[in-house]
Amino acid sequence: MANKVFTGTGRRKSSVAQVRMVAGKGNITVNGRDVRDFFPYETNVMDLKQPLVATNNEETFDIEVKVNGGGFTGQTGAIRLGITRALLEYDAANEGKEDSYRTILKRAGFITRDSRMKERKKPGLKAARRAPQFSKR
Repeated sequence: MANKVFTGTGRRKSSVAQVRMVAGKGNITVNGRDVRDFFPYETNVMDLKQPLVATNNEETFDIEVKVNGGGFTGQTGAIRLGITRALLEYDAANEGKEDSYRTILKRAGFITRDSRMKERKKPGLKAARRAPQFSKR
């Protein structure tokens, strides 16, 4: 596992994250910047680290992320899914076992992609569902 790179792609809303995971000390870099410099809120950082915490790998891997599109919340969700997929690639040999990462991450709900997207605007309406104000006279 010396130079082995594990990859995962995550998507959320309109954000796409490409995650590269290598054995290291637990450093996370997002678009060339430290994760705490990139995201303005500590909750975003905690959210994207959840798969690492669940599998006890917080200080096992160095993670390099390229993310674009969307806002901070969408990007955080995309990175979390990318990290989850990279962990699954790392632990592919133990997939059928009860203590596998897949079992742990599935139980925590990290494997499923959050498919909620912004609804499109319809013709004749002001927004996706917002109709113009009705006037009786």
